[in-house]
This record gives sequence, C-alpha cells and structure tokens, in this order.
Amino acid sequence: MKTLETNDWMVLNTIIYKIYTMEDFDEMRGELLEQLKLLINFDSADFYLASANGNRLGYPVMQNCETVLAGAYEKLDEERKILCSGKTLIYRDTDIIPEEARAGKDYYQEIFKPNNWHYSLQMVIAKDRKLLGVIHFYRTIGKENFQSNDIFILDMLKDHLTYRIDRHKAGGIDDQKKLTVTEAVEQYALTRRENTILRMLMQGLESNIICDQLSISANTLKKHILNIYRKLGIRNRVQLFKKIRERED
Repeated sequence: MKTLETNDWMVLNTIIYKIYTMEDFDEMRGELLEQLKLLINFDSADFYLASANGNRLGYPVMQNCETVLAGAYEKLDEERKILCSGKTLIYRDTDIIPEEARAGKDYYQEIFKPNNWHYSLQMVIAKDRKLLGVIHFYRTIGKENFQSNDIFILDMLKDHLTYRIDRHKAGGIDDQKKLTVTEAVEQYALTRRENTILRMLMQGLESNIICDQLSISANTLKKHILNIYRKLGIRNRVQLFKKIRERED
C-alpha cells in the first residue's frame, strides 16, 4: 500500500474538520466529495442519505453525475443485500463480483455502461444496524481499479461521517450540550499552554502549523494533546469535537 504523504494527511485532517464544523449539511457533503478528489482518483461520485427507516436512498449530492441512481441501486440484489446488512462497509464492486462476471450483471448494464464507468468504490455508512447513507465513487472505462490506499482513506473518515450524519438525522449537531473552550479550561483545569493548543485544535490548524506558531517540537505538541485528552476523559479528535464547541458563543 502506498504511504500517504504529509500533504495527504493535511487534506485528510481538513476534511475531518469540515465534517464537524460546516453548518450546512449538504454543503459539507459537496465539499467532502470535492476535497476527496485530492486524495482519491475518481471521475464521478454521489452521496445518498437513507430515509428515516433506512429502507430507501435519496437526497443526493453528486459530483459529475447527471442522473439520480438511487432507484436503480435499490433494485439490484448485490447492493440491496449490503445496504440491508446494517453494517458500515467500504468495498470495491470487484470485491463482491468477479471481474469476468461484472459486464453481464444488471448493475453494470443499468448504471455503469450508460455512464461510461467501469469500476466503483462504495462506502456504506450505518449505525445500530440501520443504514445512514451511501457514497459511490466511479472510474471511467480505461482506468485502473481502485486500490487499498483509497479504501484506507475512506476508512479514516467513516466514524466521523457516521457521527455527523447521525446528528443530522437527529435534528442537527446539538452545540448546547457541548462545552465551550473556556468552560473546558475552567472545568478541567487546563494549563495556559493546553488552553492555547486546544483553541488552535478547534480552529482546525494542522500540527506542523501549531508547532511553528508555538515554537515547539512535534513530540512536545503530542504530549500536550495527550494531556488534554487525559484531562477531558477522551481518547481522540472525534471525541474532542463531540465534547467541545467550535465557537464560544
């Protein structure tokens, strides 16, 4: 598997930040697909949400797609079984259907062929055995298949997207239940330096930028972040965004 470069990690961190902080949900979905083009080579993509009962797909945000394909996917046995599994899955169509058999399948004839697509990568997002949404990425005929690196990138985003979609379906992100940075500093007795770093993290600044601005090493920054997590009783940035409000007001 190809190792991600520093710039790739920066883009990935920016995407995660926007998943949590962009107020308009559909704009967030569109920005997600746009930013992912910097990390994953795809020609078209669509991002569907599931209905309240998880039985149907709708509300698409599309990238270089001209037709709504939710109805077509729901009629296909392979896709329907996966959507009804209630599990979060990231897979290529070639992972479930042999290459030599794909051209004869309904999904290839009904969806891929009319759009000049040949390969696809799917991200099925679910929680508590209920479907939340699906993202499809497509490559046109003549291009290579999606690789393990592409799956790895989506795997890094799955928990963040699950949380945001779940909150959206529940009526939006409830900032009233979160602490402001000031409240967190007072309640958990953060030091002055930890206060500064927490504010910079909530602004979405990358680690190298924080190190440059504070004139500290990466190892020192990591120790400060681990201390913040320990005091707040959390373990990662996902939980940080769940606990702390982006804005003070």
